[in-house]
Amino acid sequence: MRYPLAASMLALALLAGCSSTPMSSDQGASVEDRSAGAGTIPTVRPDQPQGAGLAALRDPNNILSKRAIMFDYDSFTIRGQYMPLIEAHGRFLAANPQMKMLIQGSADERGSREYNLALGQKRSDAVKKALMLLGAKEGQIESVSLGEEKPQCTERTEACYAENRRGEMLYAGEF
Repeated sequence: MRYPLAASMLALALLAGCSSTPMSSDQGASVEDRSAGAGTIPTVRPDQPQGAGLAALRDPNNILSKRAIMFDYDSFTIRGQYMPLIEAHGRFLAANPQMKMLIQGSADERGSREYNLALGQKRSDAVKKALMLLGAKEGQIESVSLGEEKPQCTERTEACYAENRRGEMLYAGEF
């Protein structure tokens, strides 16, 4: 496909546009996640105490505890396997407008410093745009690039390079 980012964004826009009639504020909706290993997407209602939603961010059995989006080499297209994760965080941010997120885009060491900074920014911006399509507000999210400066792994292997091609979602208090 010649335009993978455009296709991904179109798919996200279609998902966002497929919502049904709005729910009344006194009832939540349960969500069944059928993707393999994705965990449970919690229903976070605006009238719930903030602590109830925040606990999901730390629960290792909850999808919201997962924070990394991995990217292919020389790409800033979000892979389909990460859509349940993006959807969960987008819904969480939409339901919790007081929450702030920092997205850190990273690249492996191959390429120039300038190129990797630009690629890291494109990765963090792609995650930010996807979250906004799902209801998060622009003021809640900051996207930055770390380029190749803070690698997860320092070996010169393909597996290690793959660990460093990521976008990490951090909530206020974690950065």
